[in-house]
Amino acid sequence: MIDLRFALQLGELSLDVDVALPPRGISAIFGRSGAGKTSLINAVAGVLTPQQGHIRVGDRVFFDHAAGINLPIEARGIGYVFQDARLFPHLSVAGNLRYGLNRARGARPVDWGSVIEVLGLADLLARRPHQLSGGERQRVALGRALLRQPALLLMDEPLASLDAPRKAEVMPYIERLAQEFALPVLYVSHSIEEVTRLADHLVIVSDGRTVASGELSDIMSRPEHAPLIGRYEAGSVLDCTVLQHNDDYALTTLRFADGQLRVPRIDLDMGVAVRVRIRARDVALALSRPMDVSISNKLPGRIAGITPREGPYADVAVDLGSTSLRALVTRESCDRLGLQIGTAVWAMVKSVALDSRSVGFNRRPRPDRAD
Repeated sequence: MIDLRFALQLGELSLDVDVALPPRGISAIFGRSGAGKTSLINAVAGVLTPQQGHIRVGDRVFFDHAAGINLPIEARGIGYVFQDARLFPHLSVAGNLRYGLNRARGARPVDWGSVIEVLGLADLLARRPHQLSGGERQRVALGRALLRQPALLLMDEPLASLDAPRKAEVMPYIERLAQEFALPVLYVSHSIEEVTRLADHLVIVSDGRTVASGELSDIMSRPEHAPLIGRYEAGSVLDCTVLQHNDDYALTTLRFADGQLRVPRIDLDMGVAVRVRIRARDVALALSRPMDVSISNKLPGRIAGITPREGPYADVAVDLGSTSLRALVTRESCDRLGLQIGTAVWAMVKSVALDSRSVGFNRRPRPDRAD
């Protein structure tokens, strides 16, 4: 477990952190610019020193104010990937990677060949940084950080400087490294798309405080977090598996615990686990099963909660059985339809709303995955 409980005053920012994170997988540190995300991981790295509290990673104590412990940066065994790759321009890709390997502290056995294979670096080893694309540079930076054999990998908005195609290039590598090397990753981002695709655990930071922490699907589904995630980006996250493909219409059918979803075709084999983010604004509600409509995804459920929002909106939670969806509708629609807790409804989700930004590979095996 990663136990972070500390306070840090940095200029006008008062950082108050109190979270326990899982010992492996990607924990996203999410929040708006200036919320304190980077300061949080810099304290974990040892770049900043809190005024009180403790920082523990597994059985190692990085910082404990009461006990007078404050390990220097080089003794913490941290791998750090920044927004810009920060490669040495006079070294080849192989030279940059060896720089990380030569500073390995042996916290985790990460070997050269595994890093090259997982990050797809074999064809890049002889090149210099100026000969690489932005996505390739970030993959090399990831490899250098991994070859230090860190106990913990910190990533500070590593995709923020990349355009959409380069982001799409790098994200599968980040997904795979978390799976292959089984190390904990703290991933800072203000992009809910990145967070939903990559993270297992979500920490929301607002005005210097860690206001929510837990499994991503749980945190995303709570209506009280919508103002922090973004009214039009908040929604639900469903764990699914690929059921079948329809090449004639370029569609894929996904199975989840309470039904099926049709989405634009995704290039994954049957049985592969995926995670789907459904924005509340993309869910419509009906009192009876819609028949003559173009929307393919129609799911029966019952109203589990209605939370009024600022302005004309209300956040409606729909219980599908063992999973739930959220719908952002007007309060007028709630009154007109007579919606209340227990009302039977049909939730409708457009397939076109579930594009590649909403569907991502899920590293965790599903317990109900088909053989």
